[in-house]
Amino acid sequence: MSMLVRRSFLSITAAGLLAPAAFAQTKAEWAAIGQYGDKAAPFTVFEKDGALHVDGEGFSSARLTPVSGGRYAIAGGGELALEKGAVRLNGKTLAFHDFGLETRDRIHKAVRADPVLLRKRALAATPPVETDRLPSDLVDVTTIDPGIKLDIWYATPDNFMGIPLYEKPAAYMQRPAAEALGRIHKALAAKGFGLLIHDAYRPWYVTWMFWDATPPEDHVFVADPSQGSRHNRGCAVDLTLYDLKTGKAVEMPGRYDEFSTRSYADFVGGTTAQRARRLVLRQAMEAEGFTVYPEEWWHFDFNDYRRYPIGTKTFTELAG
Repeated sequence: MSMLVRRSFLSITAAGLLAPAAFAQTKAEWAAIGQYGDKAAPFTVFEKDGALHVDGEGFSSARLTPVSGGRYAIAGGGELALEKGAVRLNGKTLAFHDFGLETRDRIHKAVRADPVLLRKRALAATPPVETDRLPSDLVDVTTIDPGIKLDIWYATPDNFMGIPLYEKPAAYMQRPAAEALGRIHKALAAKGFGLLIHDAYRPWYVTWMFWDATPPEDHVFVADPSQGSRHNRGCAVDLTLYDLKTGKAVEMPGRYDEFSTRSYADFVGGTTAQRARRLVLRQAMEAEGFTVYPEEWWHFDFNDYRRYPIGTKTFTELAG
């Protein structure tokens, strides 16, 4: 990490912005934080150090200065006006969009799969053959540290597919990776946080279900089962932080499993506090040998993932 980023992070910590804080924004300004215009090149309004900034449409993290009546001067030239459900940039109206939710809803409508039949077909499918891999040693992460919480979306219909994919909520990882998570969880306690896991080991048949039921135009969002995924190997984990005082998940710049640029590990949007918490998570994970997936702030791969085989065991079989 650069010295500039490190100093920025230290100043955020000193200011107490890792916990919910009162910002200077009005209700209208706070509501304006988000993305606008075209999904392929969104215009982003975000909070940074107590002021609104914009990114996109030719601007790069440009600060807004209030003028009057919901109008703002943009650093470097130009004007932005806040409107209901939109912003007006130099006279051009850009509509507000929740791109992640819109994509999720579209996939939900396109998925026409019987969960029971889909699972049966997936379990009958044959995974790719690999050689020269380490023996698998998957362990339940919560046995390493019971303080690590689980919120396994794929065990419920509350996921991008809209159907349950796991037969039970659980989080398994290869033992070295699981033990590293235990150390991370303990280290984060000093900052008032704990780990909340959304997904870890994913049986190969579920990757097959993703691919088969997701419309072809959305295959960019799922792993190709012919290659297997890092989750299949038990060395990838999707997770976030929870507040030790409240027990609730913290807010990040984007939601988990969101199909939009808000998911990028370096997304500039959201608020100063949200980005600071994202950095806390990333630093803690990297200190124990995990690497963030650039397009997903919540996804981390353990350093030895390539050495492990694609796993096929169901959660029921692992629990047994």
